[in-house]
Amino acid sequence: MNWIILIIAGLFEVAFASCLGKAKETSGTEMYYWYAGFLVTMTISMLLLIKATQTLPIGTAYAVWTGIGAVGTALVGIVFFKDPVTFWRIFFISTLIGSVIGLKSVSH
Repeated sequence: MNWIILIIAGLFEVAFASCLGKAKETSGTEMYYWYAGFLVTMTISMLLLIKATQTLPIGTAYAVWTGIGAVGTALVGIVFFKDPVTFWRIFFISTLIGSVIGLKSVSH
């Protein structure tokens, strides 16, 4: 169950990074809504990470959480923020995915 909580925490990390990207693109009241979304999603992500680390090893949990966040944020950047798609970007995103899967498979 805590692996599921950790994955959800990682998805909320993607959400809070995405809120920062949207806040940068907007102004006025809308910008503050995105910053509020950042604070809410960051809080949820951290609380879920805390919950997951109660039974999972901290090193593995943190690495998986940041890996999910890094891969998810890079993909959101490509799809929604028009970040460049290059061979090396896709290559390193793939290695991150492989690393997260590997950490999950070798942990208890």
